[in-house]
Amino acid sequence: MPDLKYERRYKRLHKGPVAGVDEAGRGPLAGPVVAAAVVLDPRCIPDGIDDSKALTALKRADLCAKLLVCARVGVGIASVEEIDRLNIFWATMLAMTRAVAALDIPPAFVLVDGNRCPDWEHQSHAVVGGDALCLSIAAASIVAKHRRDCMMEELDALHPQYGWRSNKGYAAKSHQEALRIYGPTPHHRRSFAPVAQAELDFGPAVAPREGEPQWKPRNSFAAA
Repeated sequence: MPDLKYERRYKRLHKGPVAGVDEAGRGPLAGPVVAAAVVLDPRCIPDGIDDSKALTALKRADLCAKLLVCARVGVGIASVEEIDRLNIFWATMLAMTRAVAALDIPPAFVLVDGNRCPDWEHQSHAVVGGDALCLSIAAASIVAKHRRDCMMEELDALHPQYGWRSNKGYAAKSHQEALRIYGPTPHHRRSFAPVAQAELDFGPAVAPREGEPQWKPRNSFAAA
């Protein structure tokens, strides 16, 4: 189970708040990549925080609501257009940078899940498997996953044939079959091979409908 050992160490060394950062949505064929930054208050930590992958959707939703009340939370989004233009790695780094910028207090130190930190001004440390080790990273994984899942469920209402409510844009067999039948939408990542092939077969995706959510780069949790 994740704990606060990393957070306590770096708070003592840097004499200020420590944020944990994680992302959701690097692998899907559709939808944005979402990152979250969380600064926990040791006096008010919800029970049950763990790596988001170990939790049910219902538990993630419950913990996310509690974290918004008792922690400092920032969310950053990189759009499908940015994923295709920058590639998924750099778009993820961008989303993480936006998430930290969205915090209402500047962190003295940032713990990042993975093996690399963004190129930013913050003192930081990458922790491989951080969502299973650091409580603030685990909290960020919950917020990022829940926020992105909500986005994909909203898009599912507009494009139900792709099954995004259940597959969240990942390359499930039913999703890939729908791509072969219906072609790509503006929310598909053209830089990903199955989508690129579908675009060759069907031509470019049509423009989004008026009012269709695009999630252009915005920083706050409530913005999207």
